[in-house]
Amino acid sequence: MHFIAPLGISLLFFRKKWKMVYLIFLASMLVDLDHLLATPIFVEERCSINFHPLHSYIAIGFYTAGLYFKKVRILCIALLFHMFTDYLDCLL
Repeated sequence: MHFIAPLGISLLFFRKKWKMVYLIFLASMLVDLDHLLATPIFVEERCSINFHPLHSYIAIGFYTAGLYFKKVRILCIALLFHMFTDYLDCLL
């Protein structure tokens, strides 16, 4: 979900600039650096949504608000998609 789906989104919705959009989607994975703040860093059963600072509901609210600003819209779409995929991990 973190690599193939963003490629599909980039090709489907941003055909003219799909390479740049795909790179933005890949760069949005840097949001996972907040996992380094947790002790221990990785716990398989832990849901990252609302546990890590950049995965918090407040951060998700900022990503949603960013959709209204053209300059950061694609980045916010990428971040929200990342949150969605992490949420799916929580369900499984």
